[in-house]
Amino acid sequence: MEEFRTVALIGRFLTKGIDQTLDRIEHFLRNRGLAVVRRTAGSDQPAGHPSLQRATNDTQDPGAALAAGIDLAIVVGGDGTMLGVARELAPHQIPVIGINHGRLGFMTDIPLDRWSEALGAILDGHFEAEERTLLETHVLRAPDATVAFQARALNDVVVAPGSNDRMIEVNVEVDDKFMYTQRADALIVATPTGSTAYALSANGPILHPQLAGIVLVPVAPQALSNRPIVLPDTCRVTIRIGEDMNARVNCDMQTFSDLHPGDRIVIERSRHRIRFLHPSGYSYFETLRAKLSWQALPIIAPRVP
Repeated sequence: MEEFRTVALIGRFLTKGIDQTLDRIEHFLRNRGLAVVRRTAGSDQPAGHPSLQRATNDTQDPGAALAAGIDLAIVVGGDGTMLGVARELAPHQIPVIGINHGRLGFMTDIPLDRWSEALGAILDGHFEAEERTLLETHVLRAPDATVAFQARALNDVVVAPGSNDRMIEVNVEVDDKFMYTQRADALIVATPTGSTAYALSANGPILHPQLAGIVLVPVAPQALSNRPIVLPDTCRVTIRIGEDMNARVNCDMQTFSDLHPGDRIVIERSRHRIRFLHPSGYSYFETLRAKLSWQALPIIAPRVP
């Protein structure tokens, strides 16, 4: 059985009522004999663990300080909080549990009113483990292909217009083979996890989290025949910015970079994966039913006489 001794307890920054919740969870964990490292996500004032003070200074591996000496991370917040923590901890193979203190909660799947029951069972070894794919993004700048920006994404990488342009025009290559020239409001490159986020709102398909694929979804494409496409996650996607384009790239809507004309954005599957721990009996389809109201039947309007 997996043994947890030191737990990072991470709360969503500036969330009303979260301190009291974190206090209760910390008390629960310490009563079970666990050491607890407490941190507020998005804050540069971590507490309870001296090594965490170095986290904001390590740009190459911002999760190294957080991961040092812990066996498990518990995230209390919404999906945005989980995205940031997952990107940091993926290289260190630290499993993560999510308690929903936000709105939707696709990844923070434990309801706030059942956290003690769920945490107790997981710490006793009764859980479902699941690994999720991430993407690595590098922006290569002409003329010498210098890496101008790099980031990791659990949900998606989005190329969108800058402040002055209404649309982007990009050339897309897959494994160095020309795919198409896309003119749209944005182009989303999403993981299966991210297929239920921004990509879904742009009419992209839902990919099961264990599917080895990535999806390209244009947002409001100029050519109405352009549709989302699912690619194998072993491929490398290269997006070339037009010479007169003003654009930006973001990863998980949390890490941003302005792009220069002629930039190449290279996106491929990360060698790192994040491991989520769910309560026993966890079902992805149950999550879809609960979060997307799949169980709801169409409303039939009464017939007008």
